Amino acid sequence: MGTIFDPAAVLTGEYLDWFLWGIATTIALTAAAWLLAMTVGILLTLIRMVPFRPCEWLVSVYVEYHRNVPLLVQIFVWYFGIPQLLPRSARVWINGHGSEFMLAAVALGLAAAAYVSEDLRSGIRSIPKTQYEAARSIGFTYLQAMGWVILPQAVRLVIPPLINQTLLLFKNTSLAMAIGVGELTYRTREVDTYTFKTFEAFAVATALYLAISFAIMALGSYADRRLRLEIR
Repeated sequence: MGTIFDPAAVLTGEYLDWFLWGIATTIALTAAAWLLAMTVGILLTLIRMVPFRPCEWLVSVYVEYHRNVPLLVQIFVWYFGIPQLLPRSARVWINGHGSEFMLAAVALGLAAAAYVSEDLRSGIRSIPKTQYEAARSIGFTYLQAMGWVILPQAVRLVIPPLINQTLLLFKNTSLAMAIGVGELTYRTREVDTYTFKTFEAFAVATALYLAISFAIMALGSYADRRLRLEIR
């Protein structure tokens, strides 16, 4: 009588290598998209806080687009649409340097930036206006006051929601398989196709996703304890 559940069958030889490559690609994609999300999210927050109404409208449109258009559609727009708007030389360069990974990271990062900017804006609202006024009174410019006084405190206040966004971003990397990025879900499908052991392949993938998610949550909890800030 054969074994009903045999995960070892998908964790040997080249199949194990595929899982490892999938994990590495998933982590790299998450890191690249996260860095872009934080950078753009901070810029969006700074623009939105400028006392000029068109700036607020511009950021609002950006946020609403990324909130209301399915993320998979956004990935398709970046992969199939945006390159067609670029000069031929730029398209050739992108296609020669891993366009799938690059464009997936851009799509995921820009989508996450919309949520990061909202979290940061909430954090800034929790900081007394007197701190900003005090920074300006000693000669800081708007950017200096935000960069040295307000934003560092805002980031520390919103670590829990930022960790949630990181987890969501990590899980959303699975959508990149739709354009051929060899992340964990893509590699799991490959293992399933070659071994016909669907349950075992996706059980292993589930365990790996859970392990990495728990690691992210543990790091986030540690950072929250170390950097927790109480505004008085």
